[in-house]
Amino acid sequence: MSCAVRHRAGLLLVAALSLLLSSCASGPSPVKESADGPSSLDLRAEDVADAVPQAEPLARYGNHSPYEVFGRKYHVLKSSKGYRERGTASWYGSKFHGRRTSSGEPYDMHLATAAHKSLPLPTYAEVTNLDNGRKVIVKINDRGPFKDDRLIDMSYGAALRLGMVSTGTARVEVKAIDMADAPRLATNTKPAGSAALVASSGQTWLQAGAYGRREGAEQLASRLKSADLKPVSIRDGDDLFRVWLGPYDSYAETESVIERAIELGFERPLRVNR
Repeated sequence: MSCAVRHRAGLLLVAALSLLLSSCASGPSPVKESADGPSSLDLRAEDVADAVPQAEPLARYGNHSPYEVFGRKYHVLKSSKGYRERGTASWYGSKFHGRRTSSGEPYDMHLATAAHKSLPLPTYAEVTNLDNGRKVIVKINDRGPFKDDRLIDMSYGAALRLGMVSTGTARVEVKAIDMADAPRLATNTKPAGSAALVASSGQTWLQAGAYGRREGAEQLASRLKSADLKPVSIRDGDDLFRVWLGPYDSYAETESVIERAIELGFERPLRVNR
C-alpha cells in the first residue's frame, strides 16, 4: 500500500472515530422549552369575556410579603382599594398555559387574567390601553412581570381585548375595582359561596364562561363535555352567550363540580340565578 493510500485511510479512520466519540458523548439532543406565543385556537377579541368581579378571600398562596425574585425583594400591598397606576403592560401565553399561577389557580391563556408584582391576589382591575382606548376587566391571580419597566402582565386573552398582541407591549392604566361596584359590573352573575344564589327550586346552576360570539361559547362547552363536566348548556341573552353547567341538586354536588373544574384547568365556575 502506497504512503498516500495509507495516509488517506488513516484520515478516514480518525474521522470515523471522532464522529463515533462525538455521538456517544452528546447523546440525544436536549428538548428545547417551547417559546411563548399565541393560542392555537382561532380566538378573537370578542370571544374573550371580562372577568366577573366577586368578593373572594385572599388566595392561600402568592400573598406572602415580602417575597424575593432574582435577588430583589417585593412587598404585597395590604389592600387594593384606591389603586390606580399607569405603566407598560406586556402579555404571556402558550408557554405558561395550564401551569399553576402564583395564587394556585391554573393559568388559562384564553381568559381575562393578569399578573402583578404587588396587588393582593386576587384583585379585580379594569385595564385601559391608553393608545387605543380599549378596556378589559381582569382577575389578577399571578405574580410578575419582574422587569423594572413593566407594570402588569396580561393573559393572551386580555391582550387580545386590549389590541396589544401584535405590539407585545402597550401603555396602560390599571385601576383596581372597588367591590362596592361589583354588582353593577357583574350583570346576571353573583359571587360564589352565597346561599342566596341557589334558585328557589333548590337547584343550582354554574356559569363557566360568557362570550360575545357563539363560537367561543361552543368551544368552551365542547371542552367541558370532553372533561366529563356535565350537563352543559349555552344561554343566549343580553348580547352574550353564557356557558352553564347544571342544574345540581345539592351544595355538596355543586362544590364538587367547582373543585373538579379548577383541577382540570378551567376558571372557577360561578353560581348564578336561573
